[in-house]
Amino acid sequence: MRRRSLLISVPAGLATLAACGDDKSDSSKASDSPSPSPSGPSAAPPPKIVDGPLPAVTAGTKFDEKPTVAKGSGEPSKQLAVKTLIAGSGKTVAENDFVVAHYLGQVWNTAKVFDNSYDRKARLAIQLTQGQIIDGWRYALAGKKAGSRIEMAVPPTWGYGSQGNPQAGIKGTDTLVFVVDVQDTFNATSSAKGKEVPQDNADLPKVGTNTDGKAPSIEVPKAAAPKKLVAEYVLEGDGEEVAAGNSVLVQYKGVLWDGGKEFDSSYANKQLVSFSLQQVVKGWAQGLTGKKVGSRVLIVIPPELGYGDNPPQGSGIKKDSTLVFSVDILAKL
Repeated sequence: MRRRSLLISVPAGLATLAACGDDKSDSSKASDSPSPSPSGPSAAPPPKIVDGPLPAVTAGTKFDEKPTVAKGSGEPSKQLAVKTLIAGSGKTVAENDFVVAHYLGQVWNTAKVFDNSYDRKARLAIQLTQGQIIDGWRYALAGKKAGSRIEMAVPPTWGYGSQGNPQAGIKGTDTLVFVVDVQDTFNATSSAKGKEVPQDNADLPKVGTNTDGKAPSIEVPKAAAPKKLVAEYVLEGDGEEVAAGNSVLVQYKGVLWDGGKEFDSSYANKQLVSFSLQQVVKGWAQGLTGKKVGSRVLIVIPPELGYGDNPPQGSGIKKDSTLVFSVDILAKL
């Protein structure tokens, strides 16, 4: 079992909200979306992928536009039906990637929409790993390119199985139709790619500027810790600015100001992390608000904006510790 993120917690203790599709407390569920997340691991063999039948998209036919999808005609295929409606030219999606996407899901024979991310104006970041997502998504999206619109019809075997998903109104006999706009794809070696910003203040930590997917170095000075929050670019990206209500997908590393010891890292965990800025310690929320996607940010968090006198048990963080983070903002959701 993978180690879960320490830093992402509410002040009342270690309410872990770790990476995408993990469980009901997961921070990637900022959208409260039930649709692509599995209700249990599948033992089904890989499906045969066919190109139909699939219902027509009758409106909202452009990429990143909410689609309207017709009711399925006749009996759906017992295999996984997949069609690329718009071919993108971005990065290729691979197994275990974190895919950032907009999507709509409905039931084949009723056209009942059980979920969509377009109305929430919040994209999904979910990992294409067994147990994190229904198998239909894993098999249909692998090999596709960012910028693509994919339609798929997922029979129960590669959806929610015979138990269905009662929370979403999905029966165990329902074939599901999804339209997915693949915005981007990331993996455990993804990193910021922004422009280097001079780190001239000798009283602040120095963060490495490598972009090879390895954890950057963090050198903490011998100076006294700052009393106020510090949030400065190390690499400045050119993406959208993050707002206070957004969710983000990140790589990060955290060390203690006192002694520089690492206490948590997505690099060490080999696991990207997605969360809402409304569900993290105040120093993270304030430090990332207004920063651009594609950036690496140095954040120095004083105790009152971090864990204060109530650090997570077993974290190695003492009471009233000042925390130092390097955060790569990979995507805004």
